[in-house]
Parts: sequence; structure tokens; C-alpha cells
Amino acid sequence: MRQPLAIACGDPSGIGPEVTLKAVAAELETGETTRYVLVGDRTQLEAWNRRLGIGLNLAGEVDEAAAVRVVDPRSEPLPDLMEPGSPMAAEAALDYLNAAAAGCLSGGFGGLVTAPVSKEAILRTGHAFVGQTEHLAGLAGGVEVTMLLLGDDPGGRWLRVSLATTHVPLRQVAEAVTTEGVFRAIRHSVEACGRLGLGRARIAVCGLNPHAGEGGMLGDEEGRVLVPAIERARTAGWEVVGPRAGDTVFHEAWRGEYDVVVAMYHDQGLAPLKLVAFASGVNWTLGLPFVRTSPDHGTAYDVAGRGVAEASSMRAAIRLARRLTGGTRGRCGAGMEETA
Repeated sequence: MRQPLAIACGDPSGIGPEVTLKAVAAELETGETTRYVLVGDRTQLEAWNRRLGIGLNLAGEVDEAAAVRVVDPRSEPLPDLMEPGSPMAAEAALDYLNAAAAGCLSGGFGGLVTAPVSKEAILRTGHAFVGQTEHLAGLAGGVEVTMLLLGDDPGGRWLRVSLATTHVPLRQVAEAVTTEGVFRAIRHSVEACGRLGLGRARIAVCGLNPHAGEGGMLGDEEGRVLVPAIERARTAGWEVVGPRAGDTVFHEAWRGEYDVVVAMYHDQGLAPLKLVAFASGVNWTLGLPFVRTSPDHGTAYDVAGRGVAEASSMRAAIRLARRLTGGTRGRCGAGMEETA
């Protein structure tokens, strides 16, 4: 029997618990047989289950055969009402993430989907926290990771973007972009294309500067940093082009010329991805010793607690994790329809 898929329910004062339940219920209605472990506050999850009229049977953590069971790593239940981004909510979110990751590292869970947390709220509690991606890399022994974002538009056209850096302030990006980091993002992207079942791995490297540096007139990072990474990748036998200008390369990828664009920094890659696939975007962390995906949105405090949160991105994250861990295939970046 395949190991269950863990879902860390995220910030309990955000939309994480709500979209988790909505997404899991919707996936189970398709008839797929994955077992899920929801790592979060049992009292809150049961309350949302009743309020939304979902009707999931939320089993205890010892009932390993159950379709959905809840594991609560905290000794005390959370209060019914919490201020969005409160210290209690932030601490709980981090506890859920740590417990779910520990289960993956021990082999108890087959993979991990993480609901959104607030970086700002966790930082206010005194934890050195940059993001879930970096935190999981640290828990896994300091492995080097790459963020890959992917999603499709209403017409079924996919955009996939990997990042040479993760959560870095813009003024520090130029120094953070290194030849090794760009090469790692290319390598991880090639490996991801293989895991997604794509026939090819056509990688385009986006320039850092306007017009990809305009031959050195608008910055030398392209020739000094990016080109050596691209040449090394080509020597490895990979199909890589670039540096390509950021104002055209994403459109070229969206219309099918490339399978992945390697962007240099967070918003350079996420802005076009969210324009194309705001509701269906998924984040996949490459380089971890276990599968980790997440929806491509935040805690959405503005709609939290109202029962109106959209769960499409969480469903997409679950489908991708399920496929990568040996479950059903799903529409997860290779343009293939879900099969049982």
C-alpha cells in the first residue's frame, strides 16, 4: 500500500484549512484512492468540515487505513477565533510544517503539500524564517533546491518557470545570481521535465538585465555569470538557449517554444506565471529528498474565515504531488488529462 500524502494545513488564521478540506473532498469525489494525512488543528478542521457541509470522515492519527486522517502535533487545541497573522497562528503553522516534513523524512509520508503560511508572522515570533522552501531545505540537511512554478491557462497552454534564486530582496539579486545557481536551476528543470513525462526538455534562460544586457551595455551579468552556466549545460547534452530577454521569453514559452524558463529572481518568474495561471499555478520544490508541492497563493487573510476561498490551486498541488509519488497522473504540466 502506497504511503499517504501529507498536507500541512498552513496558517490556521488564513485560508489553508478551508482550501485543504475543499481540495481533498473534491479529489476524493473523483474516485481516486490516495490516503491523506492532514497535519493541523483537529478542532478547527472538524469545524470547517461541518460548516462547509463537506462530510469528510476525519479519522484519528492511528487509523492508518483511513482515507483522511488528522495528525495534530500540538498538545492544546487552538481557540475558535484568532487574529490573522497572530503569534499563536504563526507558531502553529510552523509546527504543522515541521511535523509533516519529519514524517516525510522518516518515510512515513509519501510526499508533502503545504498550505500557505505568513513569512512575516513567523518572523515576528522570533524564528529565522525566509520561506517554506528554504525551511524545508534546512530540515533536509541544507540541500540545494530550486523553485519550479507551473500552471496552465484556460486554453490548456502550460507555462513552467524555475528560479535561479528564491526569496531574495531585489537590491540583492544581482549578487545572489551565480553561475552555479543558474546551472543548478537548469539541471533541476531538465530533471523535472523527465519526471513530468515531457518528450523533450527545452530550457530557456532569462536574462537578468533589460534586453538580456544588450551585449554588455546594460549590465555584464549575462556574459559573466549566465553564459558560463548555459555553456556548461550544453556540454552536459541539454537543450538550452539564452540568455533571452525577459520581455519576450515568457511569451515564447507560453506559445510552446520552450518547456521551462529559468528566471533569475522571484517576481521575474512569478509575475508572468500568475498572469497565465493565477488559479491553477503550483509550486514544486526541486532538490528535496521528498516530493513537496504547494498552491501558488498566500494566506489570503482578507477572505479567511468566510468560506469563499478558491481551492483550484490547492487541488492542482495535490494532483501534482499525487502524480509524482506514484498516484494517478493528473493534469500536472505535461498536458495530459487525469486518468484513474
